[in-house]
Amino acid sequence: MKSIRILLQYLRPYKWLAIQNMGFNILSAFFALFTYTLIVPFLQILFNRVGTVPDPGPFTLSVSYIKNWADWFFSRSIETYGEMKTLLGVVIIFVVASFIKNLLIFLANNCTASLRAATVRDVRNRVYEKIMHLPLSYFSEARKGDLMTRVSNDVQEIEISVMSSLSMMFRDPFTILIFIIYLFVTSPQLTLFSLMMLPLSGWAIARISRTLKSASFVGQQALGRLLSVLEETLTGLRIIKGFNAENKMIKQFGKANDKFTKTFRRVARKAYLAHPVSEFLSTVVLLIVIYYGGYLALKGTSHMSPDKLIAFVVVFSQIIQPAKAISSAWFSIQKGMASIDRLNEVFDAPETITQKADAVRLTGFRESIEFRNVWFAYNHEPVLKDISLTVKKGQTVAIVGRSGSGKSTLADLIPRFIDPDRGEVYIDGVNLRDVNLRDLRHLMGIVSQQAILFNDTFYNNISFALDDVTDDECVERAATIANAHDFITKTPEGYQNTVGEGGNKLSGGQRQRISIARAIMANPPILILDEATSALDTESERLVQDAMLKLMKNRTSFVIAHRLSTIQHADLIVVIEDGRIVECGTHEELIRNQNGIYRKLYEMQSF
Repeated sequence: MKSIRILLQYLRPYKWLAIQNMGFNILSAFFALFTYTLIVPFLQILFNRVGTVPDPGPFTLSVSYIKNWADWFFSRSIETYGEMKTLLGVVIIFVVASFIKNLLIFLANNCTASLRAATVRDVRNRVYEKIMHLPLSYFSEARKGDLMTRVSNDVQEIEISVMSSLSMMFRDPFTILIFIIYLFVTSPQLTLFSLMMLPLSGWAIARISRTLKSASFVGQQALGRLLSVLEETLTGLRIIKGFNAENKMIKQFGKANDKFTKTFRRVARKAYLAHPVSEFLSTVVLLIVIYYGGYLALKGTSHMSPDKLIAFVVVFSQIIQPAKAISSAWFSIQKGMASIDRLNEVFDAPETITQKADAVRLTGFRESIEFRNVWFAYNHEPVLKDISLTVKKGQTVAIVGRSGSGKSTLADLIPRFIDPDRGEVYIDGVNLRDVNLRDLRHLMGIVSQQAILFNDTFYNNISFALDDVTDDECVERAATIANAHDFITKTPEGYQNTVGEGGNKLSGGQRQRISIARAIMANPPILILDEATSALDTESERLVQDAMLKLMKNRTSFVIAHRLSTIQHADLIVVIEDGRIVECGTHEELIRNQNGIYRKLYEMQSF
């Protein structure tokens, strides 16, 4: 029920389309019933069963008046125009009614198409927006392939299984209700007997659909694991080939593919069982109704004549089809509910990095960034322990230490990618938890070890942090400062040349210089440089280091570095060991400490 309520939330903005759809469906059901009941006068004329009928008298809104008026109309028509022309008139009326009925069905389906498209669009947008607001810690545990499956396949499953079925749920119940009212008017006894037969098929179908939802959920999870293996393969293809691990990955993919295939086969088998079961049961029910109706007609009871029995059976057979459609729709909805549940897992994921309603707005960075007794743990394992540090505006602070000591975690606290478990971080005396998040990150420029570029042009990657950039000279100036202008202009399309997926058309040094140009373009007062030169060759490192020095000029900079030769100019060097600050000072001060960790690291790298 929770899944249905969530789906109805998405439908609420488009309730007018749903109302229009129901209105057209009700009208089409009336015209459909009118079309099928025309078989009675058709058969009466055909078998010469229309006698002289007196005038029905003044109009009254009743079934008996409508029946008497129809009998009178056809008897007068036969007397005036003859049987053949009257029969032709019935055919023409049948054709016109059928045309109007199908026109109304088209208009109803047109409303449904707009409803489906808009609802699925909103679901996709909400999933993507939720992913944008989830903390980075969520993605360290979630598989990217599984998330991609939820955004693509699960949303598509909702469109195919649920939204398409809703059109039947909007249409078919009205058709069944209107037809059943007609059947009750025609023969209450036969209608009650007929309706007693329908729960039999409903019970059998419910038994099958009970396990379909859980099987579909397992199937979507299996597909997520399959896509995760594929995503990891495409990302690490160079390593796979370099270590001759092709066969290993093929086996891993084949194992995941086999598991998905078995699950899919189980789901498909249960889904395909719906149609033959409902088809067989509806045939049995219809034959039983024909037999019992024939018994009533032959006995002359319940005012049941052969022509009325044929009309009754025709209308009742038209109830069976929408009833089967509803049962099939129930199958599809159960299958789609599994996808809704998987999306709910994303929607329900906690957004740990939130912004207060009365958050303090920042217009700039004026004084300092301060860490006060900060603790942070991953999976209950402390990474930062009682960190206290003050960085004044304009200072360059280098953070050094062994791998895993907590350097990057400390840097992630500044733009609030994570929040401390204990202690606080302040900017200009204001707790970061109380600050407007967008304003805070607008003050930051980040250049990481892994240069992240988008499959777009040089121009758009450099101007990524700004909206509607039209000043080409600013982009070129940023690229020039970052030592990137020369190699950009040598490409066939210059700044409009694409960098490839993840910047795979560029070398490591070139990607890093584009990242620096992007930071220069944003012109932030605070920089976070996370081992930006650690993976580069000597020539690229020189160019990138030169670009970084230009970028850091007149800015407050946090530099995380393994190569100590690149941070000797820093105003303050902070040495972290096992999550704690163990040393703090300038390069000259720290190098004088014979037993210090910084001195040992420096001597090891010098050697």
